[in-house]
Amino acid sequence: MPAEKPQLTRYRDRMDKAVSALKEEFASLRTGRASASLLDQIMVEAYGATTPLNQVSAITVPEPRSISVNVWDRGAVVSVEKAIRASGLGLNPVVEGQTLRIPIPPLTEERRRDLAKIAAKYAEQQRVAIRNVRRDANDDLKKAEKDSVISQDEQKRMESEVQKMTDEAVKRVDEALKTKEQEIMQV
Repeated sequence: MPAEKPQLTRYRDRMDKAVSALKEEFASLRTGRASASLLDQIMVEAYGATTPLNQVSAITVPEPRSISVNVWDRGAVVSVEKAIRASGLGLNPVVEGQTLRIPIPPLTEERRRDLAKIAAKYAEQQRVAIRNVRRDANDDLKKAEKDSVISQDEQKRMESEVQKMTDEAVKRVDEALKTKEQEIMQV
């Protein structure tokens, strides 16, 4: 089977996915306001498996400083409460029957700094993922050139294009981080 010419769009898609994943992770980082997406990353031990919180309950935001979690199964309420407390988000749910009310306390300066560090860590993980995509692309281009699928000039041109895509994706990660940090530090 002859090797095929590497498609740069495939690598661009993977870089875009890294940026999207970062934005999803940022949505789960709390700022001073309540948001249903804050609980997206929480997994609950229910029905003998680890399940996302939003699959065992309805999450609503009745007011800017509180979240309401309506658990569908009475037997899962304790597991949901444990999962929220153990999430590291600094939340203390109040159980009222099958509903958990979660007051969102105002962030302290120290907590804001911690959240900014977590955001920076998420951003760095995605930068690494983007650089891994670049490495994969360059390896594929070298192999394609070695197998005489593309010329050496074409390989160099495509490698510089991959570098441009990498720089652009990292820039988008940095911009998203800067925006999130401003959002976190805003009182």
